[in-house]
Amino acid sequence: MEPATSVPGRDVQIEFHADDYALFPGQTRRILGCYCNGCLNGVSVMPNSKYLEPCMRALPEDVAVTVHLNLIEGKSLTGHPLLSDKRGNLSCSFGALLLRSCLPGQGALRRALAEELRAQIRAVSACLTPGKPLRLDSHAHYHMLPLVFDAMMDVVREDKLDISYIRMPEEHVGLYLHHLGEIRDFSPINLVKVAILNLLVQRNRRKYRTFLDKLDKKLFLGVFLSGRMYRENVEPVLPDALNLARKKGWDIELLAHPGGVLELEDVMRITNKSDMDFLCDDLRTREASLFEL
Repeated sequence: MEPATSVPGRDVQIEFHADDYALFPGQTRRILGCYCNGCLNGVSVMPNSKYLEPCMRALPEDVAVTVHLNLIEGKSLTGHPLLSDKRGNLSCSFGALLLRSCLPGQGALRRALAEELRAQIRAVSACLTPGKPLRLDSHAHYHMLPLVFDAMMDVVREDKLDISYIRMPEEHVGLYLHHLGEIRDFSPINLVKVAILNLLVQRNRRKYRTFLDKLDKKLFLGVFLSGRMYRENVEPVLPDALNLARKKGWDIELLAHPGGVLELEDVMRITNKSDMDFLCDDLRTREASLFEL
């Protein structure tokens, strides 16, 4: 699998991207293995990790860094009671935040979200080269929720942040439908995730089109095959994705989660049950195959 392919007038660059970098040291070493032994060239960094600074020092300079805004795993950086439990662990619910996005009286929660996101952005920014534009996404794509996206944009505006890229996790289902017979272990629940996220992407694009149109554009693959972004699943789809990216004049982001949490002491530190099930699954090792040259 080639990391880029030539097209007339430009190259379609493929970002082989790993989420959840810096969550734990052992998990981070496994992600770095995808750089040392493969084609990993982008990571999303857990901003509230106690291991953030040493993991950032270990990251090669040619790997693109994205702030992985996080509202569900580990400690809150602000400790706001609207976002965390009595132990200070982030405890936001996707469904609850989606519902609150549709109801009046959002002011206090939107301000709390903005302060948490601001603290997380600043934590990662302190580890980056000064003046370097920021890239933003989120753990479990929470930044697509209207209330969260609005709070994030409040921070961008108020802090006058220089942003080059915000992940818009819109999947083009047609890319996969032609290859369903070649895809292994497909999880039907991912169709529901794709449908919800695609609708949220459209809402956010409409509301912030002027700002978003100035940012880098990438064709995104990573939700339809969420948790199963194996090399053998992506390879059949990639030629069609390259053709679509060529037509749009975009690059490509391939998202996987190759950083399995294997150390018992780290497993016990995971605060979110869904994260524990996902990060400790053997499929994390299989997803590392995406980064093999």
